[in-house]
Amino acid sequence: MSIQSKTRNSILIVILWLNLIALFMMIFSQQAYSDIFRDNTPRIAIISAFDPELLILKENLKDRFEFSTNGVIFATGKLENQDVVLFLSGVSVVNAVMTTQLALNHFAIEKIIFSGIAGGVDPSLNIGDVAIVERWAQYLEMLFAREVNNGWEKVPFFEYPYNNFGMMFPRSVTVLRDGSNWPETRFWFPTDKTLIEAAQRSRDHVNLNHCTSDDHCLSKKPKILIGGSGVSGSAFVDNAIFREWVFETFNAQVLDMESASVAHVAYSNKIPFIAVRSVADLAGGSDGSNQMEIFLKLAADNAASVVKAILREFSHPNGLTVND
Repeated sequence: MSIQSKTRNSILIVILWLNLIALFMMIFSQQAYSDIFRDNTPRIAIISAFDPELLILKENLKDRFEFSTNGVIFATGKLENQDVVLFLSGVSVVNAVMTTQLALNHFAIEKIIFSGIAGGVDPSLNIGDVAIVERWAQYLEMLFAREVNNGWEKVPFFEYPYNNFGMMFPRSVTVLRDGSNWPETRFWFPTDKTLIEAAQRSRDHVNLNHCTSDDHCLSKKPKILIGGSGVSGSAFVDNAIFREWVFETFNAQVLDMESASVAHVAYSNKIPFIAVRSVADLAGGSDGSNQMEIFLKLAADNAASVVKAILREFSHPNGLTVND
């Protein structure tokens, strides 16, 4: 091999090593940035479970900037003149806990608003209605009891505040909270009263959709319900008997798979929380098959409209305009 060839090969090896070093430095610096990043602008966190719900709000986001960590994309900007950060919780309780706490670690979040769809439990609610409840519970935190003598034997070391569904006994959870010396046992997690009041003031300034883009129209004009209870758990419910038990046991208006766990995280971190949930199906209570796929977009639109009205209330408490 000639001296010229050896020199060329040496140069190529050096270039290769430099490129590899640059690549590792880039990966390391991105990871380090993700680990230490902290946005100190006071913001309202707006969370949705999956893309169709969040995209409606992202379309109106101004001065948008995106930051990604742990695979979660956080979009900051202004919505209805409020500084916000929008992100997906992911479906189900564990995803919602993980992403909400991740957001609290990286952003100066002053309030949390969950926007999305739910299953209607209260028989007075219809598809398209929006429920803003005063408290949330993780109702599928359960003891599966042992059957004995045609009954059920409960273990003594849990609290059982509500009636069972067969072998399934709802139980309370323990909560760690800053300032407490011992874990607190509780079943319900509250919605912030100030946010509830803002929702009440904004209720008359929202137009809710009653027809889909392909002309599937609801038989009744959607309404906004404020008050009552909601429950969350890792089950998609499409069963009339179970739905009836949930309503009778918890007096629940709606059920979903995320809100109570986000309320739990907000409570532990002492952050005001509210969930705006629009009914996309009746959790097994409809006469025919589940209608979520038909009315998902309509329900998500209605929830987003209410969220934007609440944000406008923060900016203009005495001068709201009707949302389109």
